[in-house]
Amino acid sequence: VFSRVRLGFGGLEVEFVDRDLALGLVGDWARRGVGFPKVVYGPEGCGKTAWLLQSVELLKDYGFEVVYVNPINREFLAEVNITDLREDFLRLVKEAISQNALGRLAWLAFDFVKELIRATRGRIAVIVDDAFQVIGVKESALYVKALLNLIEYPPGHYEKIVAVAATSEGLSRREIGRHLWSDIMPMWNMSRKGFEELYEQIPGGKPNVDDVWRITGGNPRILERLYEDGWNVDKVIKSLIEEKGLRTFMASLSAGDRDLLMKALDDPDVLMSREGIPLLNRLIELNLALDIPERKDQDLWVDNPPPERDLELGIGRYVAWQTPLHREAVRRALEVLR
Repeated sequence: VFSRVRLGFGGLEVEFVDRDLALGLVGDWARRGVGFPKVVYGPEGCGKTAWLLQSVELLKDYGFEVVYVNPINREFLAEVNITDLREDFLRLVKEAISQNALGRLAWLAFDFVKELIRATRGRIAVIVDDAFQVIGVKESALYVKALLNLIEYPPGHYEKIVAVAATSEGLSRREIGRHLWSDIMPMWNMSRKGFEELYEQIPGGKPNVDDVWRITGGNPRILERLYEDGWNVDKVIKSLIEEKGLRTFMASLSAGDRDLLMKALDDPDVLMSREGIPLLNRLIELNLALDIPERKDQDLWVDNPPPERDLELGIGRYVAWQTPLHREAVRRALEVLR
């Protein structure tokens, strides 16, 4: 039994819930170590960061020195026993943040872990969260290769090592997947049970949980945004349209692509076709949709895969919208041009 971390959520503080399978997987990695870096991807806001922060606590319980860095959120943790090394690392991190050199944070964590291996010869974990968006597609692949080299050709002996990198960035996942440098594993939005546990922690008047589930598809960040915006669904959709640049995207499409996209609103699997793949790739690039790996092989997944097919939530057998609200934002932007 481990202590549950508390996380910021729309100005509240909530307790980590759900993801028992994903935490069990981290426990397996801790017991055995890993032979390849684990690259975890999934919908934006599906809870990867919350899971990783809880994993830091779990790995510490297993006796690991843990380094965590999230350049996007400017967050970093160095749960290590060597004070001088830790202070040097934190000084360099703060310097990089003050210079807005966020891409440097991922490499600082890498260099720090190399020094830790030399100094401790023990159990080491490095967790790099949402760095690929900052360092870019090509450098993301190089970073994963560097993590693999750290595992295979360490600067000194270590007892066990765990290396995890997480991303919601579709393009970098494709680039990394071209090489045999990592285990790439998808994570989906929360389970209905876990989502309800999170929903129950939100105070005040709120819509019925069934309605909130249908709107969010179990995505905790969409839930957080709805709470912050006073449960105003329209406001959240308009924000998504602006953030994703959907009007410009729609204007760039041919009439045929717009027709195909309209069909994909009802059934995203129409995109898994010769004519649909180029459009699917663009939707993946914008973090609007995902192609779904084989669900039957649980070893491929971090936690539970999405249901086999749930068109109400925008989930097909091969392709899914990241959330029902992402799909609705696309619908709104598309209808303006029709």
